[in-house]
Amino acid sequence: MSLKGAASPALPSFPPSQDASTSSAGQSQLTPPPELEQTLTMLTSHRSVLGYMLLTRSHPVTIIRHSGAVFEGEQGRKYASAVGRIVESVQRGLQEVSGDQMEVDDMRFMRIRTKRHEIMISPDERYLLAVLHDPAS
Repeated sequence: MSLKGAASPALPSFPPSQDASTSSAGQSQLTPPPELEQTLTMLTSHRSVLGYMLLTRSHPVTIIRHSGAVFEGEQGRKYASAVGRIVESVQRGLQEVSGDQMEVDDMRFMRIRTKRHEIMISPDERYLLAVLHDPAS
């Protein structure tokens, strides 16, 4: 199944009682709801998907969970930081073009295509889901 033309993946909201907490290792941990588990399982089952990251919306952005070697270690932290900056920049741009309007538009889904990859970002009120895939697969 190709991700091209796919609707934006719905990022289920976490109930307030299931916020990320910090483990003794300093890594953020959480117990995601079943809907999110299904979404992440579906994403990782696509052969074109190189990995995903579930990030906090805090500053700095923190990796809650990830899959795929591309998001391991320092490389993963670089991607997480870049995704956070991209989302902030787009949101600032939307605020600028909204001008004096009462309600600022929100980013719902973004796809960025490069020569080698495509990154899809689905923001939620408290989380960001970023998926990296190889569009040539």
